[in-house]
Amino acid sequence: MSALFPATSMPDRDWWAALWPDPETVLRQLGITPDMTVLDLCCGDGYFTAPLAKLVDGKVYALDLDPVMIEMAKSEVARQSASVREWICTDAHDVARYLSKKVDYVLMANTFHGVPDQLSLARAVHTVLRPRGLFGIVNWHPLPREQTTVFGQPRGPRTDMRMSPQGVSAVVEPQGFRRVNVVELMPYHYGALFRRSE
Repeated sequence: MSALFPATSMPDRDWWAALWPDPETVLRQLGITPDMTVLDLCCGDGYFTAPLAKLVDGKVYALDLDPVMIEMAKSEVARQSASVREWICTDAHDVARYLSKKVDYVLMANTFHGVPDQLSLARAVHTVLRPRGLFGIVNWHPLPREQTTVFGQPRGPRTDMRMSPQGVSAVVEPQGFRRVNVVELMPYHYGALFRRSE
């Protein structure tokens, strides 16, 4: 996985919980509502997948490249007595081949910075979204890594990998999106929200 997503790995759940003790509130801040069908793209160990599944009453698809992460996410979803419509283990760029129906929202948390071909990924997301659907990208602010500490240690991707909201927009918008909002997710993140064009 490191070859595909350089310098990217799944962090310890404890420090995600320290950053975001209430993940459902973060999801609501990102514009996700109970009536939506959502794709959790690069779901990792399920930190957001489980509360997302509860929020949308199981109308969620979860995709990750790593089968170990998928199994961890499944366990977390079961632990929280939630359900996922479909688990997909594949490269995110191939999502259109595996997703049977278009969705209202695609969530990608803490992964976009490490995707080698961001342009083609944004195009793939465009393909699986309904017209006027939303693409929410959660990213670390482009602060020096030594300034983004959790439990006294620097956390997150290398400083040179971090992207500003403007940098993300420059990649995503030309692929058929319009940025509609940037949500501050304290202390170190933001959520950039893009709407798919008709």
